[in-house]
Amino acid sequence: MADCREQVYSDEFFDFIVSYEETNEQTIAGTCIQRIDEGYDIFYYPREGLPPLSVGSYSYSEIPKCYGLLDQTALEVSGILKMQNQPVLALKGRGVLIGFIDTGIDYTNPAFRYSDGSSRIVRIWDQTIQDGTPPVGILYGADYTREQINAALLSENPYDVVPSRDMNGHGTFLAGVACGSESENGDFIGAAPQSEIIMVKLKEAKQYLRDFFFVKDGVPAYQENDIMMAVSYLNGVANILNRPLVICVALGNSAGSHASEGFLPSYLNYICGRRKRVVVTAAGNEANARHHFQGRIIGEMEHEDAEITVEENTKGFFVELWASAPELYAVTIISPSGEQIPRILVRRGASEQFHFIFEGTTITVDYRIDTKETASQLIFFRFIRPTPGLWTIRIFPQLTVTGNYHLWLPLRELTDGNNFFLRSNPEITLTSPSAARQVITVGGYQASNTSIYADSGRGYTITGEIKPDFVAPAVDVYGPGLLGNFITFTGTSAAAAITAGACAQIMQWAIVDQNNTVMSNTSIKNMLIRGTAKPENRTYPNREWGYGTLDVFGAFQNLRL
Repeated sequence: MADCREQVYSDEFFDFIVSYEETNEQTIAGTCIQRIDEGYDIFYYPREGLPPLSVGSYSYSEIPKCYGLLDQTALEVSGILKMQNQPVLALKGRGVLIGFIDTGIDYTNPAFRYSDGSSRIVRIWDQTIQDGTPPVGILYGADYTREQINAALLSENPYDVVPSRDMNGHGTFLAGVACGSESENGDFIGAAPQSEIIMVKLKEAKQYLRDFFFVKDGVPAYQENDIMMAVSYLNGVANILNRPLVICVALGNSAGSHASEGFLPSYLNYICGRRKRVVVTAAGNEANARHHFQGRIIGEMEHEDAEITVEENTKGFFVELWASAPELYAVTIISPSGEQIPRILVRRGASEQFHFIFEGTTITVDYRIDTKETASQLIFFRFIRPTPGLWTIRIFPQLTVTGNYHLWLPLRELTDGNNFFLRSNPEITLTSPSAARQVITVGGYQASNTSIYADSGRGYTITGEIKPDFVAPAVDVYGPGLLGNFITFTGTSAAAAITAGACAQIMQWAIVDQNNTVMSNTSIKNMLIRGTAKPENRTYPNREWGYGTLDVFGAFQNLRL
């Protein structure tokens, strides 16, 4: 166990996510394995003697992606206060657990305590603590129970007893918005103030992954496998307690095909199918980042150019080109000075590296066709030490039916430098895992004037599924800070937290109060969609608003029809 814990934290070991059916004796030998759930394992391999990390040498799906935080009067317009104050229903999330996968929680904050001072937090799993007692069946981190948290609260030095801290504030804020207790002066209350909390504090991504994905120094980034492990933990705790659970995922990235594919989206879809489980995800804040290029080669067109403006002092960035089967494309790259590499033809598993002499730039290009999760074509570019200016990816058709393809740059919150497509498209800018088919996907709007939050990730998915499902308040949302104060916050993660609280209200009514004990994730999603308010002068559903704005009161009114 000690050796395996070292592998989990050490940058000298690769992490890979492996679907369970692919596990075999050869891959097991000489490595540590962490079971996520029935379908997935995490493998920790010594890096020494293995090829450097690349999409050409390893499976794209198995390389953990780096996820970032999605941050940049809310409850009244969402119909939540009406349901809290409705004298018969009084829906405040009683009996429901809300699980967060984030930066941790300030467990000493009064927003997370009952009136007698005891904690409303059921469990904290802090993945960053290496010398604590891990959860049962998990190799790493430290697990703290409500009893330990209460003992800490009674202690003169709480952090000597439970040393888990939220040093960022993101997790504390979201938990407060979703389910914080009413403040003493009555000017704040969370959406589901009687629900109880499970918090997973994620450990930061290993340096080799930060380097591979060019994550900006000092910016929080988290590994896909640790997020999946956190989901498994939340589900396991809820199973032990036999309680309904809402999982709030307010993290994202721009990797992947922007369809319901990939290991984390697939796993969340699986959790959504379990009894008494709901998953809420944020749509992200990428609409105005200019990180999406949508191309189409039709007729007699010989090629199309995707031009990227690169800022000075950018240490590197990556680009993904995705095309749905059976489309196939070849590429070449032109530097700001006009230097051009030969056309790279499609070859399964091809990997090429090019050095631009006059630019001092190295670019790797990896082709993937028929990945484990999708039959789509992926071309993965890494620009290392790119010279500033206008870089051009020239796309040539090799086999086309529709002629459609897409390119995405990395998440704005993670990227190094302000790099963007000269001709960008704000649509299909949902961040992963919000494109997962079964999850509740929430975009953001400004409640004060009923306008869309301009950065809110837009749909639909690349396969045309309607996402986001709806929008919730995301601008200047009010919630608890780290200093015992209250702050405002903007971003779709706040919208996801509000929606998670709304789902807890419905689960209380349906499952705890036994009005509909078989209500599922799909049932709750459809109930909320039917109840959405629809600001005028728009056609619904649409790519920005989905089916409308969150209105829990409207959802319950529809039950009377």
